[in-house]
Amino acid sequence: MKVDVYDFELPEHLIAQVPLQDRTASRLLTLNKQTGEVRHQHFGEILDYLHEGDTLILNDTRVIPARLFGIKRDTGAKAEVLLLTQLEGDRWEALVKPGKKLKKGAVIDFGGELEAVIEEESDMGMRVLSFRYEGIFQEILDRLGEMPLPPYIKEKLDDRERYQTVYAKHEGSAAAPTAGLHFTKELLDQIAAKGVQVGFVTLHVGLGTFRPMSVETVEEHVMHEEFYSLSAETAQLLNETKARGGRIIAVGTTSARTLETVAREAKGQLIEASSGWTQIFIYPGHEFGLVDAMVTNFHLPKSTLVMLVSALAGREHIMDAYQQAVAEKYRFFSFGDAMFIY
Repeated sequence: MKVDVYDFELPEHLIAQVPLQDRTASRLLTLNKQTGEVRHQHFGEILDYLHEGDTLILNDTRVIPARLFGIKRDTGAKAEVLLLTQLEGDRWEALVKPGKKLKKGAVIDFGGELEAVIEEESDMGMRVLSFRYEGIFQEILDRLGEMPLPPYIKEKLDDRERYQTVYAKHEGSAAAPTAGLHFTKELLDQIAAKGVQVGFVTLHVGLGTFRPMSVETVEEHVMHEEFYSLSAETAQLLNETKARGGRIIAVGTTSARTLETVAREAKGQLIEASSGWTQIFIYPGHEFGLVDAMVTNFHLPKSTLVMLVSALAGREHIMDAYQQAVAEKYRFFSFGDAMFIY
């Protein structure tokens, strides 16, 4: 299957640069995965599509201020570091710029209270860094780091919390699970009042969010590993939902990938608590073990995320829905509008 069949024309002005003041004010495109029917609504109307007995699964990862700006000690040249995965202790996997200048052994200074030594290097700007500092690393990161907004967002973010979900809890992500940005505590209360249960998984979003596909066929692509965790409480909730015939609705592709990872491990048996690393790649042909419906944003052309939603709704339905979204001037990507696939 060619990657190019997931391409589409997207005018640059449709890429949302700033979040809306009201999280629930986004538009909502609903897509019936069986018929392909599309409707244009507003996000608050998601309530009309959630039913008693359904279970909503949210990713409660929290974004860290993972982008650091420093200087290369021996030359004074500017250096940028994007933290991706904590390996152990003060060693991190990271993306660096400029990759050609930051080789093994290089030292980067960040404002006098933090320095990093490059221990290992690999392709596409990937490095393993070891940090040196006095005090508490997270507090230093909060002072020096910036939120790691995707490269297509050019505007500065005034409020860091606007790039966090209202239920963000476990720190470790290099990007937000953006479908969750549309929810407020009030909306979640309304959802619960309808008899819809809410559960949480954790998947720390890593390099896969930033890495473009560099292959010609879908099957050649290899996903980067990301850490996930599913609690015993959520496992029980999933089992009970399936037993009573309710729908499991993933909020975001990260929640969907976590759910499908544990479904694959269960092999048709009851879901159990688990954690570990996943590099699951979901594209058309995937048989969903848990996910029945999904809340998601509008994704990049030729991205693994477009392929994931195509696996759930069918490529033709997704491409048609995206064409309508462009025509109707929906806002795309992280701070953009939402889609509900049911």
